[in-house]
Amino acid sequence: MKTRPPTADEIDALLAFLPRLHADGLKLIKKWNTKSASNVLTLPWPEYAGVVPEFFEAAGREWWTDHEYVPASAGSMLMNEEAVRSASLDEINTMLTYCVRGERFCDGHWAAMVKDGHVRRLLERLASRARRAERAWLRSAGR
Repeated sequence: MKTRPPTADEIDALLAFLPRLHADGLKLIKKWNTKSASNVLTLPWPEYAGVVPEFFEAAGREWWTDHEYVPASAGSMLMNEEAVRSASLDEINTMLTYCVRGERFCDGHWAAMVKDGHVRRLLERLASRARRAERAWLRSAGR
């Protein structure tokens, strides 16, 4: 299912996370939990700093989601820095979907996506595409 493209405001809202996710001293994972509320030992899961789930909630919104993404293909694309640098909006959505959904299968995935620079590169590519689209619109409007 194809979703509508994001609006300029929705793009700006996602891009606003770039400096927040990469602030000096930000600890992405506050702690690893190992006990449930009933004090039962469980597999560890991360308790993220507030900005991390905020970002991934925003990145998981309908207009950023690729409902037909293939995790292995999306992951390969994300690991290829040249593919990210030249990604279309649809490909950005595919890679964002991979980043968002990966936490379901691997605790700590969100932190790895930020720490390893994947989210930064995706947001920088999105910013580049947005600037190019704005310049094209201004030229077409005769400004």
